[in-house]
Amino acid sequence: MTRRHISSGSRFEAEIGYSRAVVVDGWVFVAGTTGYDYTTMTLPEAVEDQCANALATIDRALHEAGASLDDVVRVRYILPDPADWPPCWPIVSRVFARARPAATMIVAGLQDPAMRIEIEVTARQGQLARSFRHAP
Repeated sequence: MTRRHISSGSRFEAEIGYSRAVVVDGWVFVAGTTGYDYTTMTLPEAVEDQCANALATIDRALHEAGASLDDVVRVRYILPDPADWPPCWPIVSRVFARARPAATMIVAGLQDPAMRIEIEVTARQGQLARSFRHAP
């Protein structure tokens, strides 16, 4: 079994003890990702902006792992306020138009009251990445 850890550079990964993503045998498990802009360590107020930031962070982790948003097979959305979910629909619908992953939306509290959405995905590495991994 091969195992690789991917970091987004967030200080939270070191402080809490987790990886943004873990790649195991062609599967990519991306941790719950909030809407922080990890370059500036700022969190926008609007749920739509947080959703877009979370998906951009997930996209970067997937690309580093040899996968893409089109390779996502499972997604979980966690929101403290269910009223924040419909404004995110156009964003997630566009991002997952090709993958159409199995999805669940959960209402639960998040670590910081300013966090309005957290997104977790599981993906299978794309065919190109698998062919490189198994090349002689």
